[in-house]
Amino acid sequence: MDMTGTQRIEAPREVVWAALNDPDVLRQCIPGCQSMERTGDNGFAAKAVLKIGPVKASFAGSVTLSDIDPPNGYTISGEGNGGVAGMAKGGATVKLTEESEGVTLLTYDVKSQISGKIAQLGSRLIDATAKKLAGEFFESFSKVVAPPAPGEEMPEEKKKWWKFGKG
Repeated sequence: MDMTGTQRIEAPREVVWAALNDPDVLRQCIPGCQSMERTGDNGFAAKAVLKIGPVKASFAGSVTLSDIDPPNGYTISGEGNGGVAGMAKGGATVKLTEESEGVTLLTYDVKSQISGKIAQLGSRLIDATAKKLAGEFFESFSKVVAPPAPGEEMPEEKKKWWKFGKG
């Protein structure tokens, strides 16, 4: 399966970059994610429960970042095992560009492969589910990285990666 798209995010590129590299942010935003832990400078271990059509499975997997070019983008690759439900593996190229001050465009190009019971569900159902999950991720991610409303205080969890100004 291949999927490409662009998401407009109301936050500076450096903030989007920091959030994309924070396992706590990713855990909050990835649908069904139960845990996301850093395993090294460029790796994560994750567990998620996903429902694709009639199949619900727990996946455990690893994610590796490469071609890292802060704050412009990276390549992410990973694989997960869902037991009898099957396996998934793939990767994505993620690029960040500044649309205007305080607005970032995130462009992604995803390629993935699945096998096992979930592969038997058919490409239409799988593609529709993947697009739905991507939409949910970006909606959550956009909310998490958005600046606080005027008069609202910055939550503590945002302060660690949200930087005001240039320094």
